Order: sequence, then C-alpha cells, then structure tokens
Amino acid sequence: MDQFSFDPLTTLSADDFASQRNGSRDSLMLAAQFRVAGRPDEQVRVRNLSSGGLMAEYAQPIDRGTVVQIEVRGVGWVSGRIAWATDGRVGIAFDSSIDPMLARKPVGGGSHTPSFVKPIFTRR
Repeated sequence: MDQFSFDPLTTLSADDFASQRNGSRDSLMLAAQFRVAGRPDEQVRVRNLSSGGLMAEYAQPIDRGTVVQIEVRGVGWVSGRIAWATDGRVGIAFDSSIDPMLARKPVGGGSHTPSFVKPIFTRR
C-alpha cells in the first residue's frame, strides 16, 4: 500500500481551516495605519474584518507572531499578533475582541452631505 494514499474522506482543504475561525468575517476595503515596533507607521488596506482579527495588504516581510498595532476606523488602535503572512497579505489576530460593525458606521457628524461627495447626474 502507498504510504501517502489519497483518501477523500480524510484529505483537508483550505475550507477546513477557514471553518476553524471564530466569528464571521466582513469583507470591506478600509485604509488603516499599521504599526510594527522599530518601523515607521505605514498605511495598509484592510480587506476583511471580524471581532477577532483582520486581513490586510502589507508587502513587507514580517514574521508570524510579531506584535503589531493597527488603527481601525471607528474602533481606534487595536493590538494583535501576525497570525500568517503570504503574497503581500497578513492576517492579524487581535489580543481582545472588537465590534467590527463600528468600522462600518459613518465617521462624520454633519447634518448634510457635502456637495463634493454627491454624485453628478447629467441629463441627456
């Protein structure tokens, strides 16, 4: 018998590991400040967010387990550790849970929409 035989009932896929995550992930696109000790703060793009962590675009090499901080809009600075890093992306596991819906709330407190944000409609 082959030492590495294929058994479809015991073979794991990426979906199996994704199901081990706690909480649901919210797909979005946010700019955030990213801080690693000994390096200047950098702006990153957050691609998804959950109560326990996030995925962001970060092209610099970084080791798994590195302590980081990230400023999430509507939440503030959050501490965590690099859970994984690959292909210009990193996964950050937060040290404590957050409310990811706070990042979706409007940050402005104005009573009207400024004209520069309103869509321009042309008549034909």
